[in-house]
Amino acid sequence: MVSGTSTLDAAAVLAEARAARRDANAAEARVLAKAVEWAHLHVVDDLDEAATWWAGRGLDTGIPIAGEGCPLISEFAIPELATTLGLSQESGRRFVAVALELAHRLPRLWLRVQEGSLAPWRARRIAEETLHLSPEAAAHVDAQIAPFAHKTGAAQTQRLVEEAIARFMPAYAAERREAAADQRKVLVDTHQVSFAGTTRVEAELDLADALDFDDAVAWDAEQQRALGSTETLDVRRAHAVGNLARRQLALDLDATDARPETTHAAADDEAAAATEGRFVRRGKARAREIVLYVHLTDEVLRSGDPNAPVVLENDGGHLLTAGQVAQWCGRADSDRIIVKNVVDLNENQHTDGYTPSARLAEQVRLRDRACVFPHCHRSARRCDLDHVIPYDAGGPTSSDNLAPLCRLHHRLKTHGGWTYTMLEPGAYLWRSPYGYTYLRNQSGTEDLTPGPISAPRRPAEPPDQ
Repeated sequence: MVSGTSTLDAAAVLAEARAARRDANAAEARVLAKAVEWAHLHVVDDLDEAATWWAGRGLDTGIPIAGEGCPLISEFAIPELATTLGLSQESGRRFVAVALELAHRLPRLWLRVQEGSLAPWRARRIAEETLHLSPEAAAHVDAQIAPFAHKTGAAQTQRLVEEAIARFMPAYAAERREAAADQRKVLVDTHQVSFAGTTRVEAELDLADALDFDDAVAWDAEQQRALGSTETLDVRRAHAVGNLARRQLALDLDATDARPETTHAAADDEAAAATEGRFVRRGKARAREIVLYVHLTDEVLRSGDPNAPVVLENDGGHLLTAGQVAQWCGRADSDRIIVKNVVDLNENQHTDGYTPSARLAEQVRLRDRACVFPHCHRSARRCDLDHVIPYDAGGPTSSDNLAPLCRLHHRLKTHGGWTYTMLEPGAYLWRSPYGYTYLRNQSGTEDLTPGPISAPRRPAEPPDQ
């Protein structure tokens, strides 16, 4: 390979890449050490003031972020460090958690990271698995895995963690075994929609239920093929899941108005069937009702291009195509389509009093889409609407003075020393208690804090005369 006038030697490239990786590992080890130092500067004694894990939708679990034996860290200390490192609040919690876990409960791994013999990412992966262990179980994992951590995989780590639980936490192990049946679940991830309008479904079922489900999906997919579908088997199976769901919607599950299923059994058996609460299918499968919050430009409307991008605001906002939305709305099984009124995001609306009108609140949430704190991505529909200039200080309830803040960052602004200014609707300038400055707008977060000033270069000596 030739670059300019120099021929790059393959061995030299590998050597430089290896050295760069070593330097990157050393830098990350220093960042982990600084995270521990920062945490130690913000130790609290009260769990109510401490950073804990989130159970979802911004609710605290009350469980400290690091394992038993680690210090409790102030909840308000996490955002300052997280934003400094360019991390979201949740990522910042996890980073501090594993740093404390390594420093306090996995000292052998911590020593290897700091001396440079273990890549920090490997140690962090192990620490994430030990956060819920007792001190004795964590120490066992540390002693067993530290000498070999540079070459162990995730499966080996998991087996060692399970062994530690069985050996040092028998009561917890028994609880996990008893709760194993409760791990059955079906998750439909509507918060992550692809550009093609698809989403992921994850399920863990009893084997018998899984086999029945697979048979039903396979049967429906085969029926589609017999009726002339030319889609691939995988696509037909995906359609089959929707068909099964819509047929199930035709079941009457209201026990107060249920009619027992008629069988070939005797009258006594029929009465027993009613007692068991079996239900009959009433009529054909119910058609779909579509409620979409779609944002599109005048240009998309004029062009009629099915590949033109539009934004689906449902569940936080996703980029789709106009053709995908038209396909959903044009299906024969779509019974009703609800179109929401257009909201002008540039209009300056105003409400008398503290509480914004429904239309003003909708405008602000649609404009900003998420919490406007640096690096936070929590949906605006799950946020408070904050008066940037406080209402009791004369701040109006208007488009140019309202912004969505999740509950934690609302508290941080009110009680944690963070301040912000709305430069224009949708653009916010934040300042941390330590003087760091961030610009948050619809394109993301930009760190505006000036970098360190380099020492001036010494002027060259004049040549000898």
